[in-house]
Amino acid sequence: MTKLTGRTEFAEIPAQVPKSVILETLELTRRFEKFTAVDALDLSVTAGEVFGLLGPNGAGKSTVIKMLTTLLPVSSGKAYLAGYDVTRQPDAVRRVIGYVPQALSADGSLTGYENLLIFSKLYDIPSRRRKQQIREVLEFMGLEDVAHRLVGTYSGGMIRKLEIAQAILHQPQILFMDEPTVGLDPVARSQVWQLMEQLRIDYGTTIFLTTHFLEEADALCNRVVIMNQGREMITGSPADLKAAITKPDATLDDVFIHYAGSQLVSGVSYRETARTRRATQRLG
Repeated sequence: MTKLTGRTEFAEIPAQVPKSVILETLELTRRFEKFTAVDALDLSVTAGEVFGLLGPNGAGKSTVIKMLTTLLPVSSGKAYLAGYDVTRQPDAVRRVIGYVPQALSADGSLTGYENLLIFSKLYDIPSRRRKQQIREVLEFMGLEDVAHRLVGTYSGGMIRKLEIAQAILHQPQILFMDEPTVGLDPVARSQVWQLMEQLRIDYGTTIFLTTHFLEEADALCNRVVIMNQGREMITGSPADLKAAITKPDATLDDVFIHYAGSQLVSGVSYRETARTRRATQRLG
């Protein structure tokens, strides 16, 4: 795996230097008429950590992501990313974040290189630097050999790698990933895990992810928050959360059921089920 240029300063920071808060929400709230989807959410994410947002369908996870990525306005409260106010400084926020949505974000009728070229222009990367940054990100993701193939011929794992490449092309400080491994086979899933860890360790990228795979959250996340009905139920490291419930050899599944169990069956709508199945079919 090659190293991306322009981000080596993260690797050079001594371990003893305290890391700063890079993402913070203060009573973050989103209402849809009389319905409160996110209710006074307080989060604090440290630079360089992998932070997981967990909860049943309808808990408010997607709404949180959309507010933090400036795709949905905040009803009340505050959110700051890398010191920028999501409401007052949305353009600055967009420059420091990358976003890998669950929905398809790569054009199958174009090559991998062409997709990245479009994103380089959207990110306003200077023309003199575009080719180099595209080449480096292709090498980092292990896609250099298929860069000039149509994305429509890619496997699910290759598509997800390209979507991550699109999101990190401008070297963001914070990478949002919505269900990053849904529908992937075990090999592709493992590769995405390794790429996420590589970004965090080598470049200090802060990763904020949602997932329904609790073993994924357990393996990757430094800390997680469990949401239910728009509210934070508990936040902590997977190890601390497992130790806190009175069950021998508790798993993160046990923690999840303890705090959100009432929503596990009744909370899954037809719409959510259909969306998940479409995504699985696309990536599988």
